[in-house]
Amino acid sequence: MLEITDQIALQDWEMTESFTRSSGPGGQNVNKVSTAVELRFEAARSPNLTDPVKARLKRLAGRRWTEEGALLLRVEDTRSQARNRDIARERLAELIRAALITPKRRRPTKPTKASVRRRLAGKSQRSTVKSLRGKVDDAE
Repeated sequence: MLEITDQIALQDWEMTESFTRSSGPGGQNVNKVSTAVELRFEAARSPNLTDPVKARLKRLAGRRWTEEGALLLRVEDTRSQARNRDIARERLAELIRAALITPKRRRPTKPTKASVRRRLAGKSQRSTVKSLRGKVDDAE
């Protein structure tokens, strides 16, 4: 069981781990031991997450979200399989915590009358400056 917050904890059946050979550091050990971890979290079927949280998690996951509604995380940072496993679980927890935060709604605002007046005054001033740049007639 993976605890995300005090209220949310993921059950073991929601996550599956598979181990493959890593392309990272490890010398000859890379060719012999499967240290890379691929964590698959069945997010769409998870009873612990609400629909808005799942939608935000899908947006945050990007390419790591599969068509079946699962989240795939691959970690091959260290030589240790156990450490890679812990890193993958922590990254999953961080992603879910980020998805739990509801973004603030944007309130549309209008510019004040004074700011509109200042902007238009500046434009007209600029216009007169530019109009004075024209050719000068030599009337002698």
